[in-house]
Amino acid sequence: MTVENKPKVVALFSGGLDSSIAILLMLRQGIEVHAITFLTHFGCDIVDRSSCSGDPYPIAEQFGFSVKLHHLGEEFIKIVQNPKWGHGKNMNPCVDCRVLMLSHAKYVMDQIGAVAIATGEVLGQRPMSQTRDKLNLVEKETGLRGRLLRPLSARLLKPTIPEQEGIIDRSRLENISGRSRKRQMELADEFGLEHYPTPAAGCLLTDVNYSRRLSDLLAHSQAIDFNMLNLLRVGRHFRFSPRTKIVIGRKEDENEKIEKYRCPEDVLFEARETGSPITLLQGEKTDEAIVFAARATARYCDDKGLDKVSVTISFPERTEVLEVRPISDEEIEHIRL
Repeated sequence: MTVENKPKVVALFSGGLDSSIAILLMLRQGIEVHAITFLTHFGCDIVDRSSCSGDPYPIAEQFGFSVKLHHLGEEFIKIVQNPKWGHGKNMNPCVDCRVLMLSHAKYVMDQIGAVAIATGEVLGQRPMSQTRDKLNLVEKETGLRGRLLRPLSARLLKPTIPEQEGIIDRSRLENISGRSRKRQMELADEFGLEHYPTPAAGCLLTDVNYSRRLSDLLAHSQAIDFNMLNLLRVGRHFRFSPRTKIVIGRKEDENEKIEKYRCPEDVLFEARETGSPITLLQGEKTDEAIVFAARATARYCDDKGLDKVSVTISFPERTEVLEVRPISDEEIEHIRL
């Protein structure tokens, strides 16, 4: 078969084990694979260690298929805020996420004349999005009936159109179900796939602590920007009031990120002449909030055992120094996010 008349498949590729095996099963049948790696601001990027991410390029280069990166940006933020099919246990809108990604992939499929979209989904692996009814729902909502192929579980599902037409050999696909990845690892050995990320719990939206912070942000902010979302992954977070939030760095790299993600109107705090976190105050800047943030900064600096600590306060238009008593754990822990 020549390159010109090879059947094409668009593949959703996270860089993880399941999506890698799905692609390799296609390549083994002489299918030309056009992979898409989707990125979001919630842990799905190629430098994060989550099951929704991984660097896709080493595997693509090893096995000779193309990969394109596609960032879902604000479109994804909107479905996190108000998912049509609801959130999972935390803030994960798994069904809406799948529908969005597949809708973008369908556009590519139509553009290049591919016969199907292949995913690494496994029947029964994830309770929110990979039950039989949810797989069918996603297929219906995306308009991909007969064109959505799950190579790892294909023999447990209805045949797709390219299977029925003999373009894809159904007998050479898998019948995997459940959470075990034993069979995927066996296939990885067969294909010579040695380096793939260890399966993780999921994207940041499945994390309890991150989801609590995100829920708080959505509840108290009329508009969300990317700096706000990036800041959720950094430091200790405290909700001082409905209009005021405080973020305190835990180590040097977090201090740097807090300074990087600050907005022009935010206030920064740092204890003087000692090891100190950078503290960020966002929102309403009442005298009470300023003193609280200064005392919280003193609580986490190296001089926290002193009766008084000097804290530099950097307003947008001026700098002040305040002598404060470090705050007690009892005063601050009840507002931690």
